[in-house]
Parts: sequence; structure tokens; C-alpha cells
Amino acid sequence: MTSPRERRSPARAALVALRPRQWLKNLLLFGGIIFAGEVGDPRLWLWALAAFVAYCAASSAAYLVNDLRDVEADRLHPVKQRRPIARGELPVRSAIVLAGVLLFGALVVVALLGPPSFACLLCFAGLQTAYSLCLKHVVCVDVLVIATLFVIRAAAGAIAVDVRISPWLLVCTGLLALFLALGKRRAELALVRDDRAPGRRVLEGYSAALLNRLLILVAGAATVAYVLYTLTARDSYSLVVTVPFVVFGLGRYLQLLRRSDAGEEPENVLLGDRPILVTVAVWAAICAAILVEG
Repeated sequence: MTSPRERRSPARAALVALRPRQWLKNLLLFGGIIFAGEVGDPRLWLWALAAFVAYCAASSAAYLVNDLRDVEADRLHPVKQRRPIARGELPVRSAIVLAGVLLFGALVVVALLGPPSFACLLCFAGLQTAYSLCLKHVVCVDVLVIATLFVIRAAAGAIAVDVRISPWLLVCTGLLALFLALGKRRAELALVRDDRAPGRRVLEGYSAALLNRLLILVAGAATVAYVLYTLTARDSYSLVVTVPFVVFGLGRYLQLLRRSDAGEEPENVLLGDRPILVTVAVWAAICAAILVEG
């Protein structure tokens, strides 16, 4: 428990428990409209925005469920103990109600986008729940589920605006997500090894050597998949010039993993490392210029 001076207000605690920084992952829902070259249609942007809001709500509902299930373990963790439910700032009853409201609201929004969008969100929410309840404890399956959730986001964005998305782009999305998930596990393993945090059960099935090999393997596969995407994507062959930025970004992330535990929170690397920020910004600008021109 925390002292009154340190306690956050109920509204602030609820907001923190929703993990708004994690909503960055849902920006993938705009990938369909961008990579299909339909950026000039405001109607499609409205649909994509609706899908983005729905997935942010569904994601936050899943985080609340996860924190409710892991509250006792979180209280023993040097970082996770600051979560509002673990600190007693957000009552269990309030967290349950909030999760239910968010999920219901998300389903209502995607229902307006059509049955395929509704089905996508049901799959997303179901897989998130399964991950929180049991799949996160299964070696290799845990990181594969995380990657699959990213693929669902990317596909859902294209479905919401009814545009075609390259299968290779979905493969790239899954491999990049798998790369980040493996990096997170490696960072968590480093914390356990240094006795700085109790480890999650699944870490018993991993080793630093295994994760290092998998990271290099997946980084290479992601690069190959991205190259194939740039060479096969309709009206965007010029995207091949962006390959060096992808290679640098992956290499930079590996470098950060080697020298720190930055990968435990991948979004912190994206927001806090200047070389990666610049690389992503330049990559996005070049892609936008090529796709709009195309």
C-alpha cells in the first residue's frame, strides 16, 4: 500500500491502469489505409479512427483483466508494483466494471463497421483473455500469441476500411512483433538473473543463449519478408529504398538489448531512444511520400 501523499486520485489511477502508452500498438490499424494508398479519403480515415478507438478500449480492458489476475505477483515486482491495482489505488470491483464497460463499448463500435470487423475484435479479445489466463505461461506460445495479436490489429485496420493489404505486410508485422516479444523476454530474464525482480513462470523455459539466437533468426526473417514485400507490393516497388532503415532499426534494438534491459518495455525504447525515433520518422516520411506519389 502507498502513503496518502503518494496515492493517485481515482481518475488518475484508472487512467494509468488503462496503460495509454500501450495504445501505440494500435496505430497498426492505420496501416491498411496508408499502405493501400487511400490516404486522401476522409471517410476511410473516420472508419480507421473508429477501429483504433475500439481496439484501444479492448486492449485496456485486457490489461485490467491481466492486472487483476496478477495482482499478488505484481506487488513483488520492482516495476509492476506501481500499477494502480497492485497499489490498491483502483479497487478490484471498479476495475472489473471498467473492463466490462470498455469491452462492451469496443464491440458496439466495431459492430457499426460490419460483421468482419466485429469478428476480428472478438478474436482479438478472446486471444488476449486466453493469454492473460494461461497462454502467457507456455514457452514459445506466449511470444507467438503476442505476434498474432499484432497481425490481427493490422488485418483489422484493412478490414475496417475495406482495402486490400499485402500478405507480406502481415508477415512483416508478425515477425516484428515476435522480435519485440522475444526482446521483452530477454530483458525480463536479465532482471531475474541479476536478482532485480521475481521472474514470471514462463522464463524457466528460456535461456539467454536461446533468446539471442531466436532474436537474430527473427530479425533476419523480418528483413527478408520486408524486402519481399517491397518487391511485390502493388504500386510501391520504390519502397525497397527503405530497407536500410528497417535493418538499422532492428540492429539498434538488438544493441540496446545487449547493453541494458530496455526491451522489457518496448514502447519505452521507441519513445526514448533518439536514433530509433529518427529512423522511424524518416522511414515513415519516405513511405508516405512514395505511397502518395504512387
